[in-house]
Amino acid sequence: MEQQNWTMVTYFIIKGISDVPELQLPIFLLVLLIYLITLGGNMAILTIIYLDHHLHTPMYFFLANLSILDISCSSITLHKILTSFISGDNTVSVPKCLVQIFAFLSLTCDELLVLAAMSYDRYVAICKPLHYHQVMNSKLCVLLACLCWVCGFLESIPTFMKTFELTCYESNMINHFYCDIVPVLKLSCSDTSFLQLYILTVGVVVCAFTPFALTFISYIFIIATILSIRSSSGRHRSTHVPLTL
Repeated sequence: MEQQNWTMVTYFIIKGISDVPELQLPIFLLVLLIYLITLGGNMAILTIIYLDHHLHTPMYFFLANLSILDISCSSITLHKILTSFISGDNTVSVPKCLVQIFAFLSLTCDELLVLAAMSYDRYVAICKPLHYHQVMNSKLCVLLACLCWVCGFLESIPTFMKTFELTCYESNMINHFYCDIVPVLKLSCSDTSFLQLYILTVGVVVCAFTPFALTFISYIFIIATILSIRSSSGRHRSTHVPLTL
């Protein structure tokens, strides 16, 4: 029977973007700049939406959710590069690494679902303008947002639980700049067939194909409705529906 080198690990080493010493400072500054731009832009969006009462509409409500998700994803994926450069420690414990995987997968799924909800909002606004205020009321908007957040986290729980069951790894060096599911599975010497099948089926179908299909169908109806409006003034009015939440 062929023997394989494996070990029980308590922490992972994040390799990062590059291990060339001369590139560490430029990479750190570039990542810091990207993070600050992302953080500043999304915080500006949230502030403007909060302060301007005219923006308290379903579209901007979902946009605010999208900004929160963008801030969260950026913080989860980029914080290790920033902290490791300052502290010199590029290690992360196994539980923290797995929690980061769970959070990233959940937030990514949440983003796609929120985009699908935004496309539905545009569908109602353009295709059903007379019923818009009745359909897209505050209760429905909050319900859709909650469903997006909850579904994203529920979908990632089985992945998180099965990843926690991995017992051995061929190495503790993650060839990435944050803890991601694919590099961790490549390191594992445990049986990951079920986990890979789950990610391929449920993950792709629920988190990728379903939101894409809903968004695609919504915009097909939107395009068809706009093309059916003959006058240019009618097209102009269809894209400037007065909306209030």
